[in-house]
Amino acid sequence: MPKNSKVTQREHSSEHVTESVADLLAHQEPVDYKRSVLNVTGETWDKQKEGDEDLDAERPAWNSKLQYILAQIGYSVGLGNVWRFPYLCQKNGGGAYLVPYLVLLIIIGLPLFFLELAVGQRIRRGSIGVWNYICPRLGGIGYASCLVCFFVGLYYNVIIGWSIFYFFKSFQYPLPWSECPLVKNGSMAVVETECERSSATTYFWYRETLDISNSISESGGLNWKMTLCLLVAWSLVGLAMIKGIQSSGKVMYFSSLFPYLVLVCFLVRGLLLRGAVDGIMHMFTPKLDKMLDPQVWREAATQVFFALGLGFGGVIAFSSYNKQDNNCHFDATLVSFINFFTSVLATLVVFAVLGFKANIMNEKCVVENAEKILGYLNSNVLSHDLIPPHVNFSHLTAKDYNEMYRVIMTVKEGHFKELGLDACLLEDELNKSVQGTGLAFIAFTEAMTHFPASPFWSVMFFLMLINLGLGSMIGTMSGITTPIIDTFKVRKEVFTVGCCIFAFLVGLIFVQRSGNYFVTMFDDYSATLPLTVVVILENIAVAWIYGTKKFMQELTEMLGFRPYQFYYYTWKYVSPICMAVLMTASIIQLGVSPPGYSAWIREEAAEKFLFYPTWAMAILISLIILASLPLPLVFILRQFHLVSDGSNALSVTYKKGRMMKDISNLEDNDETRFILSKVPSETPSPMPTHRSYLGPGSNSPMEMSSAPNGRYGSGYLLASTPESEL
Repeated sequence: MPKNSKVTQREHSSEHVTESVADLLAHQEPVDYKRSVLNVTGETWDKQKEGDEDLDAERPAWNSKLQYILAQIGYSVGLGNVWRFPYLCQKNGGGAYLVPYLVLLIIIGLPLFFLELAVGQRIRRGSIGVWNYICPRLGGIGYASCLVCFFVGLYYNVIIGWSIFYFFKSFQYPLPWSECPLVKNGSMAVVETECERSSATTYFWYRETLDISNSISESGGLNWKMTLCLLVAWSLVGLAMIKGIQSSGKVMYFSSLFPYLVLVCFLVRGLLLRGAVDGIMHMFTPKLDKMLDPQVWREAATQVFFALGLGFGGVIAFSSYNKQDNNCHFDATLVSFINFFTSVLATLVVFAVLGFKANIMNEKCVVENAEKILGYLNSNVLSHDLIPPHVNFSHLTAKDYNEMYRVIMTVKEGHFKELGLDACLLEDELNKSVQGTGLAFIAFTEAMTHFPASPFWSVMFFLMLINLGLGSMIGTMSGITTPIIDTFKVRKEVFTVGCCIFAFLVGLIFVQRSGNYFVTMFDDYSATLPLTVVVILENIAVAWIYGTKKFMQELTEMLGFRPYQFYYYTWKYVSPICMAVLMTASIIQLGVSPPGYSAWIREEAAEKFLFYPTWAMAILISLIILASLPLPLVFILRQFHLVSDGSNALSVTYKKGRMMKDISNLEDNDETRFILSKVPSETPSPMPTHRSYLGPGSNSPMEMSSAPNGRYGSGYLLASTPESEL
């Protein structure tokens, strides 16, 4: 062989030498399957023991099944389970809401969650590689998922920053949001007006924490306290992600389990509080008429959709590190129902605490209005005959007050409004719906000020929020880093650090004094519609383009048993229809409800709904378009062959007894023709007749299985490999 040949160069060099397939096979000695594996799917193969090739031996893997399950639970169980689900449950019929939620979890959530787990585990790539493989023309799905993950990660980490701020403020007694601050007015100290007109917890949230401006148009500059907290939050995420699943997997042991410990502690403590049963009874009293409301089903479907993290790519990323024979059907069922029961547990905790708070606030209302009635009695505005004889103002109960209230309202019907008396009904307090930041940073914090040892419970609560957020952020960031690292082969550590730094800099818009309004904008509009479209296309790509029957057959080979026919029909018909209806309803909702936000007006010490200005509307629309843009863009580029979809890109990189695919642009119908054939005998062999492939039990020189049209280009493996039927 000539000394300057590529094969000779390869033998004397440790560097990669890229050769054409024909050149390699024409000059290479017979391939010994014990030392080398030919793989043209872009995946690295190695041999763990003689005669048994193990797929992607160099790809990181979970240390244990428990670590993987905790990662999926940590990702899917997030802040929404604590502050969104209880609100929806209360708003949409109490216990009756659980029925549509559970139905939609079974017919939409579980099948689509199983689908994402299965494709990730089968193809062992991030979202970009998976959808390029399934259907190159729909390869934009992976890029769209990455963009949505980036948008969500930007504002989600700000919420972790807020929780960090409250966490450190909790190490003092009394808690700083338990009382209104005093300000000096000359020689006198008076209560801060804004706080007096709202409440201590509301004032601390809007003024001390956010120092919020009156509208989104008033930037107000950076809030340095929140900027530092955001930096800490991104540092935590970066440290957890720096080594991939080797570091994030270990973090999950704490971040996934600790919230359950806190929720159980809060539930036990909450049930011992006066009025907790009132809150729980109110929560689960079913309003059956609500079940017929289409809006309830739409909101239940949206909650199912986001609770499981569908479409983000995090589910696919985590499952791609699994072994091929892992029972992902069991994983999907387990994680889906753990997610559901976590939401129910969080709802019990929230309404036990809010029931306690409602009783406290109701008693306060009774005392304040009883003082008004005593004043009217002393000034003869009201007659003493109106007061029932058994009523004792020194120990006035809510029941006695309500009796007095009804009597006075009946007698003074014409002038009752002038008295300014409140009904002080416990039901009214329980019906005050709060969600999101209003629940976590205002209602819940106010309730905790009445707890014995309140700083301890505050520390536990906000540490739980940090861990819930961190678990979801690790999954969200994996939805970005895994596909990018898989596709573009960048260094994991460098890309992770760079991504966190860039996200922190962009995220500074959320720590302005008007930053909370941008958080609201991103939360409402950056993900909902684009993710719905992404998941519909994922479903169509697998069920209608790749083929449900073929996918079911491959799952049978991978799992060792055939999944239920239930999945066949849900993937092919039920889920796409339901998701299309949800997307239509979301578009109608966007059109019917004018885009706006709740602004905190300092002078009025109250919230006020404002419409977004023109420039903010432009940002809002740009978010939706930008997140959806990869879908049509990639389709057009590959439909008209403006970029390669990988189907005719095949060369081999050889190093240390291992061959792997290296994407390069080869001409159509040239060297790839012999390797892309379904039947080996139909393929003209480019090798000399004396060259033979020494694979185990193979009669032909090279047995290849071909992927049908619509998969990621050159997805062809040796028949002896575990993925030969993929």
